[in-house]
Amino acid sequence: MNSDWRNGFLFVGNQLALDFVNTRPVIDGQPAEMLPDGGSLARWLEAAGLINQRESARLRRRWSSPEFTAALEEVRRLRENWRRVVFQIEAGEAVPATFIKDLNRMLLAHPAVDQVVSTDSVLERRHRFVPEVPEDVFAPLADAMADLLTNADRVGIRKCPNCVLHFYDTSKKGTRRWCSMNMCGNRSKVAAYAERQRAVPIRKAH
Repeated sequence: MNSDWRNGFLFVGNQLALDFVNTRPVIDGQPAEMLPDGGSLARWLEAAGLINQRESARLRRRWSSPEFTAALEEVRRLRENWRRVVFQIEAGEAVPATFIKDLNRMLLAHPAVDQVVSTDSVLERRHRFVPEVPEDVFAPLADAMADLLTNADRVGIRKCPNCVLHFYDTSKKGTRRWCSMNMCGNRSKVAAYAERQRAVPIRKAH
């Protein structure tokens, strides 16, 4: 498994909100739900670097209860609403006012709280994220969505032409085309090479 995968999840988006969208990729021609239950959501939070391994294990045990099923459905509903907005951005369309209203509601209800931490005698400002219920993930997700909508160059928000994955191009030249060179990039190069080889006329021996 290459470096685009962490703990069974794809991370090629260069931005948390896009990596969240990419939790429902297409594998072997079929949509693959990578957040089917509360345990998988806890594992994704760990893979995304939002919580540590110990917290992930605690949440996997806690969120395996059926009482959190409805909350998980709300998380997936947010993902699909956000996916539609991402498609609209990539098409050059305006972000729907209804989504902005919903996003502002989430930002108020689930604010991203900062704290100052000391690491190697250096003080750093970090988001404090201690989730107890699945809805708590709305805080970092809403913050990431707001950041992408307000700070990113929308031209750099793209969908890979070969698959369903989305990414934010942070390359210096702004020419990134594929979700990943390890996946679609290399496959496309191989296919293009094979096509060129087929186009070369075959010389008959004399």
